[in-house]
Amino acid sequence: MSLITAENVCKDYHTGEVTIRALNDLSFAIEPAAFVSFVGPSGSGKTTLLNLIGCLDKPTEGKLTVSGTDISLLDRKESAAFRGSHIGFIFQDFNLIPVLTVYENIEYPLIMVQNIPAGERKNRILRLLEAVDMNAQKDKYPDQISGGQKQRVAIARALVTNPKLVLADEPTANLDSKTAYAVIELMKKMRDELQTTFIFSTHDQKIVGEAEILFTLEDGFLKSRETRGGGA
Repeated sequence: MSLITAENVCKDYHTGEVTIRALNDLSFAIEPAAFVSFVGPSGSGKTTLLNLIGCLDKPTEGKLTVSGTDISLLDRKESAAFRGSHIGFIFQDFNLIPVLTVYENIEYPLIMVQNIPAGERKNRILRLLEAVDMNAQKDKYPDQISGGQKQRVAIARALVTNPKLVLADEPTANLDSKTAYAVIELMKKMRDELQTTFIFSTHDQKIVGEAEILFTLEDGFLKSRETRGGGA
């Protein structure tokens, strides 16, 4: 069963009397544990599509299913609950909370969206700190660690709710090449261990080169799908 299915998805935005079609008749499927990249020039619809898949916005037309749920039918409260239980997010500017430590930043989604006992929270956080090699920095604040370390914390935070899907919008944009490759390898490692699907919106050729499934968008249309080695 596909993790994500889009059927004739369209998205319109309205500016005064002008209607802009950002996505046009997209249909595709993505399997569990995939490593996927949406690519295309600015304005092609990449971020819009990630916002739809992430329940941050709704399609104007069509059907979008994630983990067996037609998310286009969810109201705002239901969408927030679905995001909290099913989807993790990684951002290009990390979006760490500056007044919280590394440990507390990873813990934050568990406190906000899930009723998980303190002992279980601690076990999850410590496992992920070990996995992303940030144990030694767990009591530091975001301004005390490097960009690559911040992105490692962001990956751990995205995974702490045990989501089946992680969405990443330009996750290596603020990293140098060596650090970016290390982060990509870390995400692949976490995908293999947890069977989590990673979907990227990116211009970065490093991610494009590592993607196992590559969707190309242009002017809101899906122009092509390419499957590489290891892709579903």
